[in-house]
Amino acid sequence: MEQDVTASRAAAQAASWTSPAPLRSLRRVADAPPNPPRLRLRVTATAESMIRGGHPWLYDASIREQNRPGQPGELAVLFDRSDKFLALGLYDPLSPIRVRVLHCGKPVTADDNWWRARLQTTLARRDGLFDAQTTGHRCISGESDGWPGLVLDRYETTFVLKLYSAAWLPRVGEVVGWLREALQPERLVLRLSRNIQELAEKEFSLREGQMLIGDAPQGPVVFLETGIRFEAEVIRGQKTGFFLDQRENRRRVETLAAGRDVLNAFSFSGGFSLYAARGGARSTTDLDISSHALDSARRNFALNAANPHIAACRHECAQADTFDWLAASTRADFDLVILDPPSLAKREAERAGAIQAYRRLALLGLPRLRPGGILVAASCSAHVSAPEFHDAVLDALRSSRRKFVELVRTAHAPDHPATFPEAQYLKCVFARLEA
Repeated sequence: MEQDVTASRAAAQAASWTSPAPLRSLRRVADAPPNPPRLRLRVTATAESMIRGGHPWLYDASIREQNRPGQPGELAVLFDRSDKFLALGLYDPLSPIRVRVLHCGKPVTADDNWWRARLQTTLARRDGLFDAQTTGHRCISGESDGWPGLVLDRYETTFVLKLYSAAWLPRVGEVVGWLREALQPERLVLRLSRNIQELAEKEFSLREGQMLIGDAPQGPVVFLETGIRFEAEVIRGQKTGFFLDQRENRRRVETLAAGRDVLNAFSFSGGFSLYAARGGARSTTDLDISSHALDSARRNFALNAANPHIAACRHECAQADTFDWLAASTRADFDLVILDPPSLAKREAERAGAIQAYRRLALLGLPRLRPGGILVAASCSAHVSAPEFHDAVLDALRSSRRKFVELVRTAHAPDHPATFPEAQYLKCVFARLEA
């Protein structure tokens, strides 16, 4: 098995990169001891079974034997109990997820051509999903696309690369080269998970919001989603600048909104409200605790003022804590209530409390619905399973003693695949109250 990046290749690609700071970090590769023995790991029987079954993570506790210390981003070769090749992955000594698996099966040489072919395969999965009316979508979705710990989103000609693992930090120069060749981005922005930002700046001269290709945008980047114009704050916004994962649910809301008064709770920048307005909603109310988010929603409505349905829809904003605002009144003011909170369980220890919070949130939202109204409840908490979330919402509906019909349950959009349990964070349920 050969290492997929040599010092000479790293230096050559770094030389073609527009940002000079990471060049210094890539030169560290050339200063490393020449030809170290390949990093070899033997894993437990349980981990072997999971990896053969397609799970992309190897935890530190599942390593039985390791021939030497590894460096972030180094290729680790995993062997099974019979000392036969099992898998290949990126090593991260700073994370409990010690190896993020790239390939399992027969041995491969993960050289430059292998990586480029993998990128082309990943991008080809999106072929036919979008037309010219949608210029914002996910191009690479981490582990589920074979790029563990790496996400790439597109907003028009601006691309945002977000890294969740330190294993990618010494490989940023290579990644930039592959993306430049395949996508020819006008602009490429680097976003970093909070837990690796300090290491990235100190050891690799990489920083959150850094421009890897092109100049920084003067304000938000505007893109299209199903013909609706939105702004994305790609430098400092949440995630990569916009919540692209809810696109399919926004489209469904549009089909249900005609003639309705809509409440969009945890509204962020008003995505659901704009789709509802275009679908013929009589009014939309964006409810969020952040004045910054509500200002963004107002700007998004202004961007789409030329659409007659959006222009005709009365758009209001309410700045408040959603739980408090819903609890303050039990008036049935709306025909469609959307509850799409941020993650309520960011760690396993918060799972039980989050399940109760989802139930309480649905109980608070239901009294605001008129007879015949529709409740849309969503969760982006990976630690809460889909059955747990659906049970919490449906239990709230039953507890309200109001007759209802469950319309549909949805999960991930096709450009956000989820191929293993921990990746399955998004779930949503639509239910209509009987008139």
